[in-house]
Amino acid sequence: MSNPLLQLLVLAGIAIFLILRLRNVLGTRDGFEPPQVDQPAAGPARFEVIEGSADEVDHDVVDHAEAGSPAAAALYAMKRVEPDFGVRDFLTGSKHAYEMILMAFERGDLTEVRPFLATPVAEAFQGVIDQRTAHGQTVQAQYLGTRETSLAAAEFDPATGIAEISVRFVGELIAATRDTQGNVIEGDPKTSRKQKDLWTFARQMGQNDPNWQLVATG
Repeated sequence: MSNPLLQLLVLAGIAIFLILRLRNVLGTRDGFEPPQVDQPAAGPARFEVIEGSADEVDHDVVDHAEAGSPAAAALYAMKRVEPDFGVRDFLTGSKHAYEMILMAFERGDLTEVRPFLATPVAEAFQGVIDQRTAHGQTVQAQYLGTRETSLAAAEFDPATGIAEISVRFVGELIAATRDTQGNVIEGDPKTSRKQKDLWTFARQMGQNDPNWQLVATG
């Protein structure tokens, strides 16, 4: 089984546990200030520019990143290290992960998605969950779907094999937070709204573990 297909199956399999309840977690939401986790500081990424004839163009890359851009060069470098890696497959998997993690956050239980969260991200999410619990708040949420999934940036460090891909999501959901008396204090239980997020996933290419981790949100 190819690594991209394995990645997709791992993410999709876990998603069925969690598409239940959720609210905004990261990024832009009307009326909300969810936690944002900055990406750890690192040295400048190194990119190898790929030059070739039109017949050698990989549309799996150029359909998602501008030809000749640093992002495209990074994606080509990832494919050289791991030939079975597919950008399209990754984006499909990241969409499932987005819905899954958002819903896990909203229901207040990160157990099932913890392997997909870097420690700083998991701690930030858990901090919000603990704060809600301490105030006796509950969240009622329904995820309506991801309206956009697009590659925003990609970086690859050939010295470490670490790949980072940032994905822009536009989701739509209905969410409301209630206090101990059941009063709505945030959101609207009857009106849907769009949410825009930029998430960065990271993984060491060429390893047996197919899972990417969420390392930064914004």
